[in-house]
Amino acid sequence: QVQLVESGGGLVQTGGSLRLSCIASGSIFSINDMGWHRQAPGKQRELVAVISSGGTTNYAGSMKGRFTISRDNAKNTVYLQMNSLKPEDTAVYYCNAYILSHEGRIWVDYWGQGTQVTVSS
Repeated sequence: QVQLVESGGGLVQTGGSLRLSCIASGSIFSINDMGWHRQAPGKQRELVAVISSGGTTNYAGSMKGRFTISRDNAKNTVYLQMNSLKPEDTAVYYCNAYILSHEGRIWVDYWGQGTQVTVSS
């Protein structure tokens, strides 16, 4: 069984910062890409950033320069440092990871339960 658990969300004022963490645990053989997505009320879920196992990163346009994704492969953890937050960044943030478990023969896209980020104006 594989599980992803996010943490670090909360309430912050405009211009503030937050750091989200997501830990993958369970019967993990290997992890490929890890990423962050977000979903605001009444909107579709959108990609925030993704990072490969080798550290290559990609960001959605509006997040470039403000958000930084990183990972610690030894800890099976992905981070999202969010700076200069705006009210429009308010959303539930989800992490995902492509994981090959010890029992599985295919890569599976696992998701966390989400963590709320609220930016007040």
